[in-house]
Amino acid sequence: MLVLTVDQRRSRGSADQVERLLGWLDERRLPTVRRFERTAGDEVQGVLDTPSAAVGLLLDLVRQDRWSIGLGVGPVDEPLPPSTRAGAGPAFVLARDAVTRAKSRPTGLAVSGTAVSAAGHAQTALDLVAALVQRRSERGWEAVDLVAGGLSQVEVARRLDITKQAVSQRLQAADWHLEGPARQLAAHLVAVADASGAGGRLGAR
Repeated sequence: MLVLTVDQRRSRGSADQVERLLGWLDERRLPTVRRFERTAGDEVQGVLDTPSAAVGLLLDLVRQDRWSIGLGVGPVDEPLPPSTRAGAGPAFVLARDAVTRAKSRPTGLAVSGTAVSAAGHAQTALDLVAALVQRRSERGWEAVDLVAGGLSQVEVARRLDITKQAVSQRLQAADWHLEGPARQLAAHLVAVADASGAGGRLGAR
């Protein structure tokens, strides 16, 4: 199981963003096992079992650059209660460890799992794609978002009033061709960590 804990950065010097985050999460209609809830202060937590959805959410949160994100991978105590706040088990403990470590990591995210080595591999893959996301320029995001939304490069060029060659250059500079495979690899490694850690010994990486 995948437990995601998200904590607002620099919360003492800025307005509470948790309610806005929860609204944004609800709009995404994520395939959650237990929906995201405020757990304490400026922190939210949810439970997922779909690695690709977890990776997509992690990277979207990295892009926002205002959250520390911890992913706990492992078993949970079952049956899960209706409320995320009442959940227990290794994955919840690991998510707490991960979000604490995330606060001092350059990418702002961390993975902890009962399968320590597998969680470490997932961490590496996520760090690589997160670094790609973090360094992308506004112009790069402009082109990437339009292509991801289903427009062709010709249509993007018309929308932005630039040449198709310029669109291609923006996508290349944004490493768009790498992001899809990198996301797939990260999701695969999270799935491996989840399967490897089922019923495993508590640990962290």
